[in-house]
Amino acid sequence: MFRHLEDLGLTILQQLDPERAHGLALQALKLGLGPTDGPVTSDRLRCRIAGLDLPNPIGLAAGFDKNATALGPLARSGFGFVEVGAATPRPQQGNDRPRLFRLTEDRAAINRFGFNNDGMDTIADRLRGHKGIVGLNLGANKTSEDRAGDFARVLTRCGAHVDFATVNVSSPNTEKLRDLQGKAALAALLSGVMTANAALARPVPVFLKIAPDLTVAEIADVAEVANAAGIAGLIATNTTLDRHGLHGPHAGETGGLSGQPLFEKSTRVLAQLAELTDLPVIGVGGVGSAEQAYQKIRAGASAVQLYTALVYGGLRLVDDIARGLDDLLARDGFATVAEAIGTGRADWT
Repeated sequence: MFRHLEDLGLTILQQLDPERAHGLALQALKLGLGPTDGPVTSDRLRCRIAGLDLPNPIGLAAGFDKNATALGPLARSGFGFVEVGAATPRPQQGNDRPRLFRLTEDRAAINRFGFNNDGMDTIADRLRGHKGIVGLNLGANKTSEDRAGDFARVLTRCGAHVDFATVNVSSPNTEKLRDLQGKAALAALLSGVMTANAALARPVPVFLKIAPDLTVAEIADVAEVANAAGIAGLIATNTTLDRHGLHGPHAGETGGLSGQPLFEKSTRVLAQLAELTDLPVIGVGGVGSAEQAYQKIRAGASAVQLYTALVYGGLRLVDDIARGLDDLLARDGFATVAEAIGTGRADWT
């Protein structure tokens, strides 16, 4: 029954302005119109990453629930873990609308939101007492005079209420934010974040989310800094500025491209990182099927996240990907997700 209702809902939502449709999808979740069976799990799917015990390795990427308004429904919808945000110290409206575009022919989207969110104080209150494994994507205010310091401020305010945090220096939609991925700037930023984390009563695993548009040398620099900083892991990757091979009428819009066209590029970056560091890597970018999740894992990912695929496939995808991944692991003789990590990395490097 849920699948028939979701089919109808997706048909309606895809006729609407994308940002309005996204808001209605969140409202539907809060009204109990999403799946409620919780995460699919098994001995093969259960995994541990950065000290977090996950029922399955299928996560929700940041951006879907920016303001942590649907944590309960999302915990019941099948994900092994959920990331909310990005949160900034002060609330901000983000960039002018329209700022979200569907590329249906490409199973993709372009966004230029610009870290629109309710601010860390409001989001911290909503994170209290959450269910499941929930992380927070840390961001910086557009007009901040100390963007590097913003990440530490958000962690200090919200860290007590989350299971992990992600330093997001890879969004293309805040001017010059990606400059913080440079070696010296990134080392200083992470030092500040890790100092703030150590001051928490319960320090949390800190991940670093990087862009897919880095050169081989820049990826090596990121790996070196990450190894030295004491962070828990990496997330590869954020959206891309690349527009190669797109067909949709909105292909020329500015912003970050996500979805199917990002799969190969993001997976290659993931594999390169996995070769350069022993830190766990979460694979993001173009995951829309069990086979693609499996390819990310075999390229070196310890877990994966998705978002844009939900626009076209709905929340049923979470269940389908988890069950399909379980079958693929069994087919190839892997007793656990951990056994499969990196077994196909040579195909991507």
